[in-house]
Amino acid sequence: MRKQKSLLTKIGDAVEAAKERTQEVGTSLMNKVEVAAAGASLEAGKTRTAVKRKARAATASVKRNAMAVEAGTMKAYGQAKRTVKSKARTVEADATRALGKAKRAVKSKVRAAATGAKRAAGKVERAMSPKKPATKRRTTAKSTVKKGVAKVKSTVKKGVAKAKTAARKTGVAVTKATKGVAKKPAKRTARKAATKKRAS
Repeated sequence: MRKQKSLLTKIGDAVEAAKERTQEVGTSLMNKVEVAAAGASLEAGKTRTAVKRKARAATASVKRNAMAVEAGTMKAYGQAKRTVKSKARTVEADATRALGKAKRAVKSKVRAAATGAKRAAGKVERAMSPKKPATKRRTTAKSTVKKGVAKVKSTVKKGVAKAKTAARKTGVAVTKATKGVAKKPAKRTARKAATKKRAS
């Protein structure tokens, strides 16, 4: 009986020791599992935060790029507006200058034509006025009248021809000045007007 009890006690002790060991092993495994789970959750949290940070950085960079592109577009648009306005102003100023020069050229041509007509009229008046008879030559009244009429006719013809040429030059200058305002810059029209003045 004592031997049986001793065996039973030994078996019980062994069973209890095995239970304790299994409990210890289970607790250690549970601790390891908990540690691993905690580490996995930490890693997952870190990856989440990293992904969130990258997403934020990407959205911020996209916003910055969009704002920079928008600002560049607005600057280019403003520069284009300013250049167009400046070009329009320069074209308008050139047109006004060319128009003023054309007007001055036309006025000068008209004045020249008027002076030419006045000179021709003066010559006609001088030719029509009776001249003093020459002392050396004796001329009859008929011959003097014929000579005076011939001189008057020639002077009138010359005056009419000069007036016609002046009117033609004036018309040509007006047409060229208007064409130059529409097509060419002010410098060329000014040069043409100067050359025409010299020619006249």
